[in-house]
Amino acid sequence: MKKSDIKKIVRQGYAQVATTNTSCCPTTSSCGCGAPSGLSISKAIGYSDKEIKSVPKEANLGLGCGNPIALASLKPGETVLDLGSGPGLDCFLAANKVGKYGKVIGIDMTPEMLAKARANAQKGNYSNVEFRLGEIEKLPVKDNSVDVIISNCVINLSPDKPKVFKEAFRVLKPGGRLMVSDIVLTKPLPDTVVKSVGAYVGCLSGAVLKNVYLGTVKEAGFKKIKVLDQARYPIKYMMNDPTAQALAQTINLSTKTVAGLIGSVISIKVAAVKTE
Repeated sequence: MKKSDIKKIVRQGYAQVATTNTSCCPTTSSCGCGAPSGLSISKAIGYSDKEIKSVPKEANLGLGCGNPIALASLKPGETVLDLGSGPGLDCFLAANKVGKYGKVIGIDMTPEMLAKARANAQKGNYSNVEFRLGEIEKLPVKDNSVDVIISNCVINLSPDKPKVFKEAFRVLKPGGRLMVSDIVLTKPLPDTVVKSVGAYVGCLSGAVLKNVYLGTVKEAGFKKIKVLDQARYPIKYMMNDPTAQALAQTINLSTKTVAGLIGSVISIKVAAVKTE
């Protein structure tokens, strides 16, 4: 599948998520999408009740696989960049931490998501948050201009992860921090799954092996790379995911086999630094 086709598929999938105001699409889904609500998914992956209640309700569609804000140690006055900001959940949480003298920039390639995020920002009266249309492989951000980069279950969707991390390195200030939650694999997926359109939007076929992912971060120039936490994504959510159900039905995989595949999908929280 061509990179341009992958981007088009992902953009269409998340546009449908945005316009239906739900974490699920009828035939495709985001990470963690399924019968459980965005609220229950967010709690399961690390968001506290206090964090969830502190932002507009419409900003939480249960799209993440972890909580980068909990790890980022954000400070008042810092500039934060969110790669793949969606409806704005992590941006608003970051905004609460950096305060009125700080700034948060959200980047998303889906106009429908941007519209939702901007509406949420207006509703929550967030004057220190800005949302920009753009691709994470070509960030509309100046060199050496941000203190912290966060991302939540988005980089795995990119067909060009090395370029994403090189761009992240470019826009970070010297001494800047990278703090991301993402989906990686503990073993390769079968070709039938890798080539599945539904699996791509569902964060399966876009994922790479853990060591490959970390190697890509290193090759971009980052130092002090650490996996702060890792866990299997809750199988009860993944098995309710329409993507998993579609895989079982459309490529003749048993539910047991699909469960085994999903068991190789883990969520990791990665920290790294752009050294002086």
